[in-house]
Amino acid sequence: MITERIKNQSPITSAWIKKYKEKLTTAEEAVKVIKSGDNIIVQPGCAAPFRVINAMVDRKEELYDVKIYHILIVGKLRYLEPGMEKHFRHIALFIGANARAAVNEGRADFVPIFLSESTLLFVKGNIKVDVALINVSPPDEHGFCSYGIDVGNIKTPAEKAKIVIAQVNNKMPRGLGNSFIHVNKIDYIVEHNEELTELPQIKEGISKEQLLVFDKLGQFCAELIEDGSTLQMGIGAIPDSVLKNLKTKKDLGVHTEMFSDGLLPLVEEGVITGEKKTLHPGKIIAGFTLGTKKAFDFIDNNPLLEFHPQEYVNDPFIIAQNKKMVAINAAIEVDLTGQVCSDSIGTDFFSGIGGQVDFIRGAARSEGGKPIITLPSTTKNDTITKIVPTLKPGAGVVTSRGDVHYVVTEFGVAQLYGKTIHERAKALISIAHPNFRDELTEYAKKNLGL
Repeated sequence: MITERIKNQSPITSAWIKKYKEKLTTAEEAVKVIKSGDNIIVQPGCAAPFRVINAMVDRKEELYDVKIYHILIVGKLRYLEPGMEKHFRHIALFIGANARAAVNEGRADFVPIFLSESTLLFVKGNIKVDVALINVSPPDEHGFCSYGIDVGNIKTPAEKAKIVIAQVNNKMPRGLGNSFIHVNKIDYIVEHNEELTELPQIKEGISKEQLLVFDKLGQFCAELIEDGSTLQMGIGAIPDSVLKNLKTKKDLGVHTEMFSDGLLPLVEEGVITGEKKTLHPGKIIAGFTLGTKKAFDFIDNNPLLEFHPQEYVNDPFIIAQNKKMVAINAAIEVDLTGQVCSDSIGTDFFSGIGGQVDFIRGAARSEGGKPIITLPSTTKNDTITKIVPTLKPGAGVVTSRGDVHYVVTEFGVAQLYGKTIHERAKALISIAHPNFRDELTEYAKKNLGL
């Protein structure tokens, strides 16, 4: 893989190529360094090194109490299967769909943490890393491999690992920015080319009625976004609906924890230029990518994008340096005082804190910034309201009532910042589904003195 790419070698180039070849091994040999009781950090998202992961899992009968740390990984994870828990215990920093059952059944565990601080757990020594499993691009002529589509969640922890095992994969795009690791800092190299796991924008099975709701949400959010704003949003039907309603805007920028396919049309159409950004003008700043091959191909060697560790991208003080910073984040339910639950359904953990609070607070401190919480007004075919009198018992408050500025449903926008409890309740009832406004009003009169 290397000798084919590097020609006209200088003495310096020859030196790192020699080290590279000395470190070459198989996945099966590399993972033999993993011992019972070790702490493992894995590159997450769509970037997981499955060849190395599966070689580790194949050693299950030799390993006990190996803790595996990462935010969500897209794809099948064998160490989350029932019966694996005595060998491997996943510690989720953000719960993916494939880990939800394991966490709620006690076969895996969860660390509630702001995404801006999740990587700092490894810097501060709260979690010691024995082995890092990473998936990187082939090295350039200077010996630097790129972490590719997930830099934010892995670069900092990997730098603290005692041992680094790298899957060198020519399917990994070369993401730019603070996104590199030199061959000298890798202990074992496994050359294995495999397609990255993809995460499509919209899940199958969304009805026409749901799409209409998402489109209304997108329209209301888009009305809050001014020309020259810098955006943060995630992946899925709601963010995509917002982006589809921004085609008439001008000179938008992006500073987001996650880059996804939904941003590509606005870049291609010249809506996202970054020219008005006050921090990193002309650049899209992100920590990682969840998306499809179209997004991965766009990232490859593209100087428009810069990837950085999550402790930088999600730092509210960094975020706030972008004027007109608009943060759009989803919720599971919002109570009449403005408390936001977005990580659990009652006592069942669903996802995690993630970067919601980081960006809500960053946007709140931005000059002209707008922190937005958005959600459909109902679920289960309009039978359950998501604007609720009180959060479900056991539900977690991710974004406090003091942090909330705007709440958007398909029925409009409630501006809560600086409002009294009475004013908040009225505003939220006005954007609740009409089927539930009477009972919400009755509760507010009885319990909130409306």
